[in-house]
Amino acid sequence: MTGTGSGTGAGTGTGTDASEATGSVERAVEALRQGDPVLVHDAADREGETDLVYPAGAVTPEAVARMRNDAGGLVCVALSDSVASAFELPYQQDVLDHAAAADHDLGYDERSSFSLTVNHRDTYTGITDGDRALTITRLADAAASPADVDFAGEFRAPGHVHLLRAAPDLVADREGHTELALVLAEAAGRPPAMVVCEMLDDETGGARSPAAARSYAERHGLVYVEGSDVIDALGGSGDVDTTDTTDSGESPESSESAESAESTD
Repeated sequence: MTGTGSGTGAGTGTGTDASEATGSVERAVEALRQGDPVLVHDAADREGETDLVYPAGAVTPEAVARMRNDAGGLVCVALSDSVASAFELPYQQDVLDHAAAADHDLGYDERSSFSLTVNHRDTYTGITDGDRALTITRLADAAASPADVDFAGEFRAPGHVHLLRAAPDLVADREGHTELALVLAEAAGRPPAMVVCEMLDDETGGARSPAAARSYAERHGLVYVEGSDVIDALGGSGDVDTTDTTDSGESPESSESAESAESTD
């Protein structure tokens, strides 16, 4: 798949800055529409992390390998609140009967988005790149038509793909990668199932800096976008006009198919 070019997405502002920010969001939406991954930074005063984000339906074994090797965080699938409700997927914290599940103090948010971990029933161990890609793409299929899916008949828990349950009103309720990814999915016309994976720094072991994430995006012909710009351009509606973008010069080839996830977002 070809990338759609990198966006600087410097943040909010007026005039040129605002135009560039909107352009980066438009490019991100178009990339996801085509099945390419994008990089999304939440906020410096939140987790301060950049996630590699894929439409779940576009994930291949090569994409899972890329997330393992280039990102290094947890490979998670963010599902909308309505899809999670249809499948009776709880927040993990609410169903863990253990003292360790009490008294969370996350620092960056009120609660984690973690739900169950699952494997598709057609997988073997569930951890291989192929097995995880199968689980993830089947989750996308399920999210596209939840009324037609017997979730427990198709997936088993525990497994190796972490599910994240989004806040009901997305970024109006919470501004994590879970919600940001699903707002972008809605704008791109994708099912409400998105893969997010934190990008870590090999040298420090911490989150990859925004500058390093932008550099990665530029090297691989991917779009980088700031969470604040996604919120400003899309809010919770997912409405953005990408049909007439003037930024459609020749885009560099993206090195692989696509990938992304997120940890406690």
